[in-house]
Amino acid sequence: MDPVMSVTILFSGLNVALLLALLYFYGRILFRSRAAHSVGLLFFALLLLANSVLTVYAYVVMAPFFGSGALPYLSAMSVLEFVGLAALLKITV
Repeated sequence: MDPVMSVTILFSGLNVALLLALLYFYGRILFRSRAAHSVGLLFFALLLLANSVLTVYAYVVMAPFFGSGALPYLSAMSVLEFVGLAALLKITV
């Protein structure tokens, strides 16, 4: 497997972990405050988690089918998503 694809899969997996942490914290906030805003955040994180899990699965299963020209872009998207989620988690906690 191409090392760039491995980095892409790694960061996509880390995105799943960050989203699970966000779901946990949003759930805690929801049960403590009962605020409608928390329901929206929980729903958003849940949908993004589903997207990230499917992305990791697709990258692992279909890795041989991605052209080498697309790999840097896929990797950049995963890394940027990780940075955004890490910032969101930092602000939330």
